[in-house]
Amino acid sequence: MAENSISRRDFMRMGAGATLIGSSAQVVLLEPAKALASPQPIPPSDRLRFASIGTGVRGCEDLSTALRAPGVEMVAVSDLWDSRLTAAQEHAGKKLDTTKDYRRIFDRKDIDFVIVATMDHWHAKIVEDACAAGKDVYCEKPMTHKVPEGFGIIGAAQKYGRMIQVGSQRRSSMLFAKAKEIYESGALGQVTAVEAWIDRNDSSGAWVYPIPPDANENTIDWQQFLGDAPKVPFNLKRFFRWRGYSDYGAGLPGDLFVHLLTGIYTILGLEGPPQKAVSAGGLYRWKDGRDEPDLLWTLYTFPGMTVSIRCNLNNQSQGETTRIFGTKGTLEFQDEESATFTPEDTRPQPEQYSVESWPKKLREEYWAKWKQDHPAPPLDSVSVLEQVRTYRVPNDYDEDLAHMENFLDAVRTRKPCDEGPVFGNWTAIACHMANYSYFNKVEAVWDEQAKEIRT
Repeated sequence: MAENSISRRDFMRMGAGATLIGSSAQVVLLEPAKALASPQPIPPSDRLRFASIGTGVRGCEDLSTALRAPGVEMVAVSDLWDSRLTAAQEHAGKKLDTTKDYRRIFDRKDIDFVIVATMDHWHAKIVEDACAAGKDVYCEKPMTHKVPEGFGIIGAAQKYGRMIQVGSQRRSSMLFAKAKEIYESGALGQVTAVEAWIDRNDSSGAWVYPIPPDANENTIDWQQFLGDAPKVPFNLKRFFRWRGYSDYGAGLPGDLFVHLLTGIYTILGLEGPPQKAVSAGGLYRWKDGRDEPDLLWTLYTFPGMTVSIRCNLNNQSQGETTRIFGTKGTLEFQDEESATFTPEDTRPQPEQYSVESWPKKLREEYWAKWKQDHPAPPLDSVSVLEQVRTYRVPNDYDEDLAHMENFLDAVRTRKPCDEGPVFGNWTAIACHMANYSYFNKVEAVWDEQAKEIRT
């Protein structure tokens, strides 16, 4: 430090002591709210019966989660591959009514809700049919494959008075609820930037699933799989690895962006699609016939803030992280298990850098005036301003079950779901904007009046 500059002792006393912040970090174990599903036996009048439509990996997980809640019974299943009908019954632990034609499920009057876990391009049609048949719906994310479909689903839910829950579980997470509480308290200050990513580096993470030996044209209903997608010859890769093809899925945004976006929307209370999206990336490694990129980086514009989201299937050194940057602090998530709040030192501080170039007399006058305008307490009264706090969920906490229980409660009480179709549509449109920008090599702009993406 230059001669006659402010002393270190004075500097700390006047509030610059960044070392004071975080000197005694805390770890807080969150306690879940009382379970929505009652531990008491469910009376017959409140028992819920459901069917699963689509029982691949996520479909089997969803039906197994639903069956963990009391008063829930699975009675039917629909899938386009024979062996998935068998697998679903194994997961359910009972013989079920099975069909490859999902419409037959809606003829049953004893079914209260359906789980829709098909490829993305079938979501809207099945959900709307379910609403018209008087069934509530738990629909896997993303809610839609194309922008107009979301408004059709919203209309169907309203017309038929149906409950729809979209399956991005962070919307019901106790961790993200705590983060929302921190944000709304003002502890973060003004949030102007968010960055988030989910990275993977293995064949499973890149959707390169093994092809079962009994899969063929006799055991799979290929034409039903195609639906309104372009007519192409039978292709087992397209059937089992459909996320890699834009004809049936929404790629990295539909599989992974939507989780990150759900958390960000929930914490910050965002409403509506992003204003703009610009994407960059490419198909660099997994060149197996797919047209979806294996690296995608999207910069979103929201009112007053910029959000950067990345998914990379070629390196996982950074795993999964979300960081929310505010003028008073930073909130960082590691996976879905913990969130750490780190405060910024925002106390007034004297200028050091530029004042060093002033003449000695002006420097001393500046520092004397600053100390006069900013009186500080004695050093022995200085205390820790804020603590770094890490919030963790219990080891046995199940975010999937919490989200499913919220849906089941809505089915029974007719109270709104945590992640209804309006919210699900916002995050789905954000995914579609990322893809639109990437495939068209343009900035995607959301036209709220026309309800469409434009350039």
